[in-house]
Amino acid sequence: MKQIFLFLAILATTGSIACAQQVKSPRVTAEGENVKVSYGQPSKRGRVIFGGLEQYGKVWRTGANEATEITFAKDATFGGKPVKAGTYTLFTIPGEKEWTFILNSELKQWGAYKYDEIKDKDVLKVKVPATTISGEPVEKLTITLPPGKLVLEWDKTHVEVPIES
Repeated sequence: MKQIFLFLAILATTGSIACAQQVKSPRVTAEGENVKVSYGQPSKRGRVIFGGLEQYGKVWRTGANEATEITFAKDATFGGKPVKAGTYTLFTIPGEKEWTFILNSELKQWGAYKYDEIKDKDVLKVKVPATTISGEPVEKLTITLPPGKLVLEWDKTHVEVPIES
């Protein structure tokens, strides 16, 4: 009888772990000239993203799971502001018409849950306009680095930040 209960306990634990692993979003890396962004790539899955899942006016990890990190291979400007070469955590504050992008020197954050404790380590903040995508919504959060900018798209939202390196 003990063996049956042990077997059932192991089976239940294994099933829980397998389910948890299926939910985790993949980690994706976008690379551009002298800039690299590593982020967890969540999917829309029929949800309202901005103004729903991710609230306007609240700091967001800019992805899923571990906070997004951006690496500059050399000194650059991000949104017109100077930034030293190195790796930073990338947070955003989504808004209906404007987003704030934040570079923070505290790495290895899980989400933005402790942002209030580390906000004194912000390196810079820039505000950029947000536009609405016409046509089909973007299913997966996508960050790209075409020449001279970082582009973020998800659901019906499109945001760009100028980058010079």
